[in-house]
Order: sequence, then C-alpha cells, then structure tokens
Amino acid sequence: MDFFSIVEPHLKELTENEHHLFDFVVQNMEKINGCSIREVASIAFVSTATFLRFVRKIGFSGFSEFTTVIKFTLMNNHERESSPFTVPQTDYRTEYTKNIEETIRVLKPEQLKKIADKLAEHPRIFLFSKDTTKHLTEYIKYLYSMSGFSVSFPQDKDYRRLAEQEINDNSLVFIMSFNGENEEFIRLINDLIRKGISPLIVSITGADNNTIQNLSDINFYLFTDEITVNDTDIGSRISVIAIMELILYQYIENYGGRDFNFKAKM
Repeated sequence: MDFFSIVEPHLKELTENEHHLFDFVVQNMEKINGCSIREVASIAFVSTATFLRFVRKIGFSGFSEFTTVIKFTLMNNHERESSPFTVPQTDYRTEYTKNIEETIRVLKPEQLKKIADKLAEHPRIFLFSKDTTKHLTEYIKYLYSMSGFSVSFPQDKDYRRLAEQEINDNSLVFIMSFNGENEEFIRLINDLIRKGISPLIVSITGADNNTIQNLSDINFYLFTDEITVNDTDIGSRISVIAIMELILYQYIENYGGRDFNFKAKM
C-alpha cells in the first residue's frame, strides 16, 4: 500500500492547480499525517470540497483511504531509515566492492533493453544532476557525446530551466539524485507531466523509496556507503558511472553494428 504507486497513473490527468496540490502533499506528508480534511484543506489554502475532489482524482475512494495510505507510506519509509542502505564503514575497501556489485546485480535486463531501444532512435539526451554527482556527469556527457549522441548537461539552475523548455516526447532524460527528493527535479518532472510532455525519464537514486523514483519511467538503485569529511559527503558515486556505462554498452551490443559498425575487441 504505497502512496506513489496509487497516484502515478493519475498524474497526467491533473490540472495545474491540482499539480500544485500534489506537490504540497508530497512535501508535507509528515505534517498532514493524522490531520482532518478540514485541517489539511486549511493548510493547503483550498476548500474541503476541492481537496476531496483532488483526493478522488488521484486514485483514492475518499479522505480516509488517502490518510491511511499516507500513514503506511511514512511507516514504510521510517522502517527503511531505521535499517539504512548507507552505513558508515571502517573497512571501506570491502564495502566499496560490494556496493558496485550490488548496484549491477539488481539491474533489470528489460530496463537496459528499453533504454537501448530508445537510444537507437538517437534522441536528444538531457542529464540532470547536482552536488557531488555533478562532477562525474561531465564524464558521462563525454562518453555519450563521443558515441554520437546530442547531449545536454546544464550545470546551474538557470540553464536547467532553459534546457527544460527543449525537452519533448522524443527526448531521453536522466535524473541523478542520491536521496531522490530534490525539489527542483521533482518540479521538473511534474512540469513535464502537466504540459503533457512524455520523454523517457530514467532516474538513478539511492536504494530507498523516494519521490523521484516513483515519478520516473525507469529507476536504477545506487548503493553506496556514507563517507563524510569536513562536513562534506564524499561517498562513492562510481556506481552511477557503472550504470550509465552499462546502458551505453547494451546499446552498442544491440545496435552498434547498425549505427557505426561496432566490433567488440576480443
């Protein structure tokens, strides 16, 4: 019983105002948990009738089911947090290898194939990342550009807003967010949905239930350990590169001969 699984099929039907309500709910789940419909409507600055119509439109029979699902979604998230995937390690060499292996092990062949098929259409590729991950995304841009793709990697907020205007149904969008809760990227996906634009959205996030994962067409889990130095997160993101390289290699395996006479070296 997961909130995001229930609402996902209905997001494209929402009006602009309803998308704002959806963003409000996602960002304030803890706050509205246990509140009455009047209290929630008051916080959201809408009438109770408007909020009830919204609740039904996103897949719930009524406010009671809505609050019950939010309660269980939060409980599940808290259980995951109590046994996190990112645990400080002293023997980092062993865990480093395990994290890469686990990231690769859980990759689903059908997802790699779906992205490879999309790459075969030679779409415009958009890369969105911030913070630590932004630095390795330069390499990913280089890798895909050298393979013949048109790649856009806007590195600050203003350029990302401009790049968003260029995304269309034929685009391939990669969003890399370790916690999967980056508000800017959540807004980007919701804006595309609101406009009726349907690129293939692929996200790479931490191995935990999160908003970006649930709003994406395909999600890959990133396993890493939490390493902090001078209050800065320096946990490895090498698994992001592994995922992006394996996607490209799947495309080369399936379509390399057709597109650029690729021959694997023995």
